[in-house]
Amino acid sequence: MTEIPLQNLLIALAVTTGAGLATGLGSLLVFASKKPNARLLAFGLAFAGGAMVYVSLAEILNKSVASYTLAYGDRLGFTWGTLSFLAGVLLIVTIDRLVPNPHERLEVDDPYFRQHNRDYVRRVGLLTAIAITAHNFPEGLATFFATLENPGVGMPLALAIAIHNIPEGIAIAVPVYFATHNKAYAFIACLLSGLAEPVGAIIGYVLLRPYLSDAVFGGVFGFIAGVMVFLALDELLPAAKRYAKGHETVYGLVTGMAALAISLVLFKW
Repeated sequence: MTEIPLQNLLIALAVTTGAGLATGLGSLLVFASKKPNARLLAFGLAFAGGAMVYVSLAEILNKSVASYTLAYGDRLGFTWGTLSFLAGVLLIVTIDRLVPNPHERLEVDDPYFRQHNRDYVRRVGLLTAIAITAHNFPEGLATFFATLENPGVGMPLALAIAIHNIPEGIAIAVPVYFATHNKAYAFIACLLSGLAEPVGAIIGYVLLRPYLSDAVFGGVFGFIAGVMVFLALDELLPAAKRYAKGHETVYGLVTGMAALAISLVLFKW
């Protein structure tokens, strides 16, 4: 493999960091409004889910197969690409089982967050932050490698993950803010959780750099595709359905797929 230019690495890291720091926007929404717009939130979550599913199956999985094909030929290339995709699904399922990702309600006036036991609520906020941070590591790896290989794929994926990170920031900020009455603490907690994405990207790149090859890229892209599809189906779409009051979920899903498809077409020109 040829040496990757430093400029490409910095661009990929900047895109990944920007997507991760979107968690901070979630905390700002908590401070600015008592009731986030549920219908807009549902549309945004479904939009991100549709974009992630489309780019994973239409582009990233194909890159996995193509990379493996360069290394092993057509038949084994398709086989290893498929197995890598399934391995990515298995990886995120395992993480989800070991560190369940909490799916809390997002309204700050929810009675759940009005309990008098602030120590308990503070612990809920801490566990929420830890769980979301654990889930952010593979997302950061996905965004980084996708952008590194092709910014036309990585940047739309980063936008989808950024949208996904906003309600995660809300889920962290609500209990922390209630327990501490300190906006700075809540904001910092969100940012630290978001920084897990660039940290995960750096760790993944450092570990894989000595072994970068067509086969390794094939494995990384297959894993990425599996992780992204699972996250979209397990987290984004169910969350969107919870907050929808009409057809926001399906409209957001289709719009996200269409937007991603059009953006990929435009990047070809």
